[in-house]
Amino acid sequence: MKQYILTIDQGTTSSRCIIFAKDGSIVSSAQDEFEQHYPNNGWVEHAPQDILDTVIRTCRQCLVDSGLKAEQITCVGITNQRETTIVWDHQTGEAIYPAIVWQDRRTAQMCQKLKQAGHEELVTARTGLLLDPYFSATKLSWVLDHVQGSRERAEAGELLFGTVDTYLMWHLSRGQIYATDASNASRTLLFNIHEQCWDKTLLEIFNIPAAMLPEVKDSAADFGYMGEHVLGLKLPILGVAGDQHAALFGQACFASGMAKSTYGTGCFLMLNTGDKPLASTSRLLTTVAYRLNNKPVYAIEGSIFVAGAAIQWLRDGLKLINNASEVETLAKETPIDHGVYMVPAFTGLGAPYWDPEARGGIFGLTRDTGIKEIISAGLQSVAYQTKDLQKAMQKDGLRLTELRVDGGMAVNDWFLSHLANILGAEVTRPTCVETSAIGVAYLAGLQAQIYKSLTELTSMWQSDQRFTPKIDKQFRDQLYDGWLAAVSRIQTQTQTRNN
Repeated sequence: MKQYILTIDQGTTSSRCIIFAKDGSIVSSAQDEFEQHYPNNGWVEHAPQDILDTVIRTCRQCLVDSGLKAEQITCVGITNQRETTIVWDHQTGEAIYPAIVWQDRRTAQMCQKLKQAGHEELVTARTGLLLDPYFSATKLSWVLDHVQGSRERAEAGELLFGTVDTYLMWHLSRGQIYATDASNASRTLLFNIHEQCWDKTLLEIFNIPAAMLPEVKDSAADFGYMGEHVLGLKLPILGVAGDQHAALFGQACFASGMAKSTYGTGCFLMLNTGDKPLASTSRLLTTVAYRLNNKPVYAIEGSIFVAGAAIQWLRDGLKLINNASEVETLAKETPIDHGVYMVPAFTGLGAPYWDPEARGGIFGLTRDTGIKEIISAGLQSVAYQTKDLQKAMQKDGLRLTELRVDGGMAVNDWFLSHLANILGAEVTRPTCVETSAIGVAYLAGLQAQIYKSLTELTSMWQSDQRFTPKIDKQFRDQLYDGWLAAVSRIQTQTQTRNN
């Protein structure tokens, strides 16, 4: 009998469900966007019910479109937007506050106070992360401080905290599963990546009651069952991982030194460092890539907050284009040294700058500047930000010579060609760019014994196209120097505002 794996890919702007056959081919997929909420400058929220509703809806639609019966689904995998923080009632399942999204910067001052109190060194040593609003702990602390009575309720065990994977599993199982995996836990600022457990000292620093934290399991594990209310039959959830970790797994980056970069709403470059966590000296993040058989594999990661979101803004905010697919055609018609630089710091600058107060800007505008140049600058900004990460990794002694890419922007040949030019490295696109979804399908399939080993999964990965550098170092450096100058001006503006 053929075996099929259903994957839930819960992202920042939409929820998707994809059913994979054993050979990694896509049988069917369904996607449903949901509303983003921006109640204040730098704040980003989701309605948790929207997340749950779109997940259930896409699961049902995907099964119908596949022509399969629920009985033919062997197992379920879940991959999710990371760091996004939800607190809900243990009895009713209702969230006490909207989901605070990973992009949200409202806790910047809280992070600054914790730094001034001298906590960052200990926090980084134990979690591999920096004290930044990006991560879950200060978001959770903010909810407990701002929703009346919530701290007392949390200490009494009446409230539960979870990243999106935990929230989904709890609801999809009707309260039977309260768990997360090590990759998602490692993004909260509360998880000791060396001892692989919630850290008592960190809980005290962030003033978080231990009673509201889920059980941490391997990325491939028996989590429990998705209830029959979803698809009419109980189905085992056997794989869970944060979206970037799942993408690394889906790109078959199992060996130390292998790297992938995902271009979705943001951009996330992750490099496998093996069984030892490498401490970055360049303000990159050390994280659990995935955990199998209770053995963690670690990675170094650089996070860019705005990648595809820049193109979305050009479409929806400036209305320069009607469809994101138009950008490749417009960029092809523009010389790459047009002199315009966009720094899309809409919610601050991520790695390696970590400047939550920075805001965006467009530089180099002249009377001749038109839509094409601004569109091209938007695409190029993502390549330049990736170059920032490559440079930071080089300082840590990591040489990036090949990059496996995925995500929505990876279908754009012009962008990938420009990326190879700016990095001076080979860029490879796989045949399946849905790498987060297939990565968690692989994790669930390993647990279900559909797949026998990482070696088998390595043999399944296939290259669709390779992009090699076509410009010389002098031209590359000239373009990148223009980017660094633009970023410098953004940071100067930030300092001026703060003074």
